[in-house]
Amino acid sequence: MDIASLVGILLGLGAVLGGAVLEGLEFHSITQPTAAIIVLGGTIGATTLSFPLKAIIGAAKGLMKVLFEPKTSNAEVVREIITYANKARKEGLVALESDIETPDKSPVLSKYPAFIKDHHTRDFVCDTMRMAVSGGIEPFDMDQLLELDMDVQHHDATQPVTALSTMADALPGLGIVAAVLGVVITMGALGGPPEEIGHKVAAALVGTFLGILLCYGFMGPIATNLAKAAEDEHAYHYVLRVLMVAFLKGTPPIMAVEVARRAIPGHVRPSFQEVEQACRGGGSAAPAAAASA
Repeated sequence: MDIASLVGILLGLGAVLGGAVLEGLEFHSITQPTAAIIVLGGTIGATTLSFPLKAIIGAAKGLMKVLFEPKTSNAEVVREIITYANKARKEGLVALESDIETPDKSPVLSKYPAFIKDHHTRDFVCDTMRMAVSGGIEPFDMDQLLELDMDVQHHDATQPVTALSTMADALPGLGIVAAVLGVVITMGALGGPPEEIGHKVAAALVGTFLGILLCYGFMGPIATNLAKAAEDEHAYHYVLRVLMVAFLKGTPPIMAVEVARRAIPGHVRPSFQEVEQACRGGGSAAPAAAASA
């Protein structure tokens, strides 16, 4: 599990439930399965009605990614692109054909399973270099093609974010629905034992509690986290785009890295010395730092 996400969940739950316990809360009073069914089931149904199945599946995967996948740096990917850029300048672009056609069998790329598994970045790099090997496309046209590819990928990446945000927005409303239904049921039980009326009122209020807690304590922050991850991936692909286009224009590999370094957001941009050291294998910094922001 991602440590930061785990800390956030424990901190949020600990603050809310811990404060309630200090005020004398008994846990059985908030364990109302009917309220949970109304709130969660209604929210999932409303979200499914609003988005295509692909976006719902993407939202579920994004939820798991935020909670269970640790954040990783893509610095090594950039370093290996520089390795291949040097190889191409010495032996020609055709020398890269076997590596880009079967990256999982490449002597170098196969050492980085995270890159092979990330099919968006893998295809973004390999398809670009495949077109460069084939020839017939100018660097300017390649740059336009990469921009189009990035826009499409970014749109796809934001669909699950929108689905999760919609789910977060729906939770308080469904919590109110559960409360209203609870009040209706309570009205029908007036005249009965006070314990029974109290139980039904508690069940009604738990629906509102769950809706608000899940919205502002979990689903909203998770959607924001996933949106930040999508922006980081977009920034990473932009650095790769600048790097590859600079190389295809004939810029020496080490200078192409410097051009790409200037495309990294300032708060994670490494220094010139750090990049130079990393490209020569003596450090851990590299232009891909934007992807791990």
